[in-house]
Amino acid sequence: MKEIASLDALKALVGQDVGSSEWIEISQNDVNQFAQATGDHQWIHTDPERARKESPFGGPVAHGFLTLSLLPALMAKTVRVNGVRMGVNYGLNRVRFTAPVPVGAAVRLHAKLVSVEAPDSSVATLTWAVTMEARGAAKPVCVAETLSRLYF
Repeated sequence: MKEIASLDALKALVGQDVGSSEWIEISQNDVNQFAQATGDHQWIHTDPERARKESPFGGPVAHGFLTLSLLPALMAKTVRVNGVRMGVNYGLNRVRFTAPVPVGAAVRLHAKLVSVEAPDSSVATLTWAVTMEARGAAKPVCVAETLSRLYF
């Protein structure tokens, strides 16, 4: 994890790769719980036997939005800014699910700080270019531009 000392130190990182998270595995149980929470029970996610037989992916895959939902937790394991009393997800400018995430795959996040907008020293809006990869995959599984707001 990269620890950043202050808002000024954060501003100095604009345009740089800030770091990568640890790998986390996505289990069938994770996929099933996400399906239960969202009501998205499409068989390519929740029916491993059918997915192995009929899916072009050769088995069950994680929901794209499950992959996306991991971003806040993975970012928290990638970077920490000292002095922040609260951070919130502010939005997304762009998201693409560029490859499937097979159930059982491990994923991690890479983060590049695109911009920091701080009208004063109490709040900052950060734009991040994030890439998620699955271990051993030829290309990323998700690329996104995310926005977060930090309150100091």
